[in-house]
Amino acid sequence: MILRKGAWLAGAFLLFAGAATAQVTAINGEVKGEDGKPLKDAVIKIERKDIRGNYKTKTGKKGDYYYGGLPLGLYDVTLEVNGKDVDKTSGVRTTISDTRAVNFDMKALKDRQQALTRAAETGTLSKDQERELSPEQKAALEKAAKEKSQALAKNKALNDVFNVGMTALNAKQFDQAVDSLKKASEFDANQDVVWANLAEAYSGLAQTKAGPERDTALNSAFEAFQKAITIKPTQAGYHNNYALALARGKKFPEAQAELQKAAEADPPNGGKYYYNLGAVLVNAGQYDPAAEAFKKGIELTPNYAEAHFQYAVCLSSKMSTTADGKTVAPPGMKEELQKYLELAPSGPNADAAKAMLGALDSTVQTNYNNPNAPPPKKSKKK
Repeated sequence: MILRKGAWLAGAFLLFAGAATAQVTAINGEVKGEDGKPLKDAVIKIERKDIRGNYKTKTGKKGDYYYGGLPLGLYDVTLEVNGKDVDKTSGVRTTISDTRAVNFDMKALKDRQQALTRAAETGTLSKDQERELSPEQKAALEKAAKEKSQALAKNKALNDVFNVGMTALNAKQFDQAVDSLKKASEFDANQDVVWANLAEAYSGLAQTKAGPERDTALNSAFEAFQKAITIKPTQAGYHNNYALALARGKKFPEAQAELQKAAEADPPNGGKYYYNLGAVLVNAGQYDPAAEAFKKGIELTPNYAEAHFQYAVCLSSKMSTTADGKTVAPPGMKEELQKYLELAPSGPNADAAKAMLGALDSTVQTNYNNPNAPPPKKSKKK
């Protein structure tokens, strides 16, 4: 009986001694950022999967971390950066007296994800790559592939109808161009090129109409130009063409404002836009402002021959005649005509420039002779 009791006590002591021996392990590792350098202060989350247990630590200056005293078990280790989980290693089983290394390399992860994305987009995913994808990644890639397929189909339809519209526009078939380009704008309302060419189609259509139909087409052109400019306000050509359409509608102040915007958006071609501004003002009978516009165009593009000629024409409105019938040109007019002939000796206005210069060197007849009056009688010799 005593022996049995002793044996029981010995067994109890052994059981107690066994329970007092802790079976713990550790997990450590290194973390590198997207730049390939050690990442400090990244959060490492350690979650036990066989029973409940959550642990957390941070990386040090060298991007390393260590968490000891973990019970033996199965763990998921997650990397958190800036409050977001960016990588995860699942199923890490620890063993007695052994430290499990779990490293994270965000640069390698990014490269791998990009490779997976490219493979998914091109349909070249390998079996190993497919197994590497998480359910969330698979769902995201499937969604992206579907959206890309829909976008490609939409773009094809847009391109097809846009090309039909452009063919019609180039052939001056404005009604057909308007119909096709309107459909293109409905496929994608954010394409500035579509709106700009639709505006050109309406503008061309307006020139084939009269009365209310012409006004309606012009107003539609104005609206389309405004949409193109809203999408791409720095496109000088849109401002220039909008201004020309406004001029056809006799909206000269608005046209002037658009041409100035064109010149500001494209300084190297500013001379061309100010020339157009001068032409608009001449058509409005505003010769002084037109002269200033042509002069500005010459300042920006000194060898712009037609700007020199038109500037001289504007100056000609200030020509005067002296009492003895001599024509007097305003300052600069003669020099502008001469510059035009120097730059464009056989230009479209060369003959006109020569005629104007000839007139400046002549005397205007100031007395009147009746061509139907009888000739004077000859006096008899005495």
